Order: sequence, then C-alpha cells, then structure tokens
Amino acid sequence: MDALADGLIQVLIDWGYAGLFLSALLAGSIVPFSSELVMVALVNVGLSPALCVLAATLGNTVGGMTCYYMGHLGRIDWIEKYFKVKREKIERTRRFLQGKGALMAFFTFLPFVGEAIAIALGFMRSNVLLTTVSMLVGKLLRYLAMLAALQGVISTVAS
Repeated sequence: MDALADGLIQVLIDWGYAGLFLSALLAGSIVPFSSELVMVALVNVGLSPALCVLAATLGNTVGGMTCYYMGHLGRIDWIEKYFKVKREKIERTRRFLQGKGALMAFFTFLPFVGEAIAIALGFMRSNVLLTTVSMLVGKLLRYLAMLAALQGVISTVAS
C-alpha cells in the first residue's frame, strides 16, 4: 500500500499546481491524504510558494465543502458506511457547534475533527457563504504557517 501511496504522491508532484490542488482536495475531504508532502516537494523544486499556497488552499476548501454537503444531505448512515465517520463523533461535534454558527468552519483545518466540523455544519444548514469564507481563511492561514515553517527549516539547513 505504501508503494501505491508513494506513486500517487509522485504523480501529483509531476502535475505541479494541479496535482497540489487535487492532493489538497483529497486531504480536505474525508479521504486520508497528505497535501503537505506534495506542497513541500513542489516548493523545493522551485514552484512559486504563493501559487502553491493558493492551489492548496483552494483545493482543501473545495474538499472541506464536500464534507459540508455530505452533512447537508443528512444521511448519517451513508457517512458511517462509506466514509467511516462515526455517528457519535458527528453528534458530539454538532452539539458543540450548536449556537456557534458558520464561523466555526475556520477550524476545519484541524486534524481528526475538521471533517466532523464540516459535516456537522452541513447538518445544521449553516450559511454556505459564511461557512466557505471561514473555512477558506482557516485553511489559508494553515498553509501560510506551514510555508513559513518550511522556509525556516530551509534557511536553517542552508546556513
């Protein structure tokens, strides 16, 4: 399985910005994937860091909104069966989000709970525009922080 994942990551790297967008879309959805590896590789081979952040942010936001729309469908049985997200996790997240609104989409960048937040916001029928903008801002700040950390590591290694 690792060879398959490594091969997929290499293909996505070969596709450049489009591959980064796709890897971020997968990572932002319910599919376990690491867009960070693709972004680091692309920045290291000389692609524009700003365009890499843009591609990753947009892809990850689209992926997150797929989770939102899965929740909007309201079919917990499908989510449990096909995406392996437990009903308890969705319900616990929904109770936590009650009264907090679409601005909580900012936190969909968090590992392990980000998908559940997006799904719960979809169940709650939160404002789509506010949810999308909040999600985009959170994911943008995450990728900017990742890029800053990457550039710090590169400058440390270079000196």
